Amino acid sequence: MILAHGIGALRGLGLAALCAATLAACTPADQDRLTRDAARAAITPVLVQRFPGVPLEPALECIIQNATARELLALAADSLTGPTANTVELVNSIVSRPDTLTCLLANGLPALL
Repeated sequence: MILAHGIGALRGLGLAALCAATLAACTPADQDRLTRDAARAAITPVLVQRFPGVPLEPALECIIQNATARELLALAADSLTGPTANTVELVNSIVSRPDTLTCLLANGLPALL
């Protein structure tokens, strides 16, 4: 059991190192796109669980557009391990911002409010 956990942790570290190396080899625009795509992967299960039936794409875009660079990187990191309580807290924080709320309303998503 401990060995299996250790191997899983090593795989996670290897995946993280591979991702970091891949990002380092990309242009800034590619890095941004990859980070945002990874962040979407972490945000999606949170939205599905907390707001079932809400159209995902518009909600994802509003959250991504209103997240800071640091938040996007944290969410992207969460995509490697799966969403945690911190992921949920971060998504809730971004959703509660006035600019995010305005975006959600403009896209017809009052269910998140």
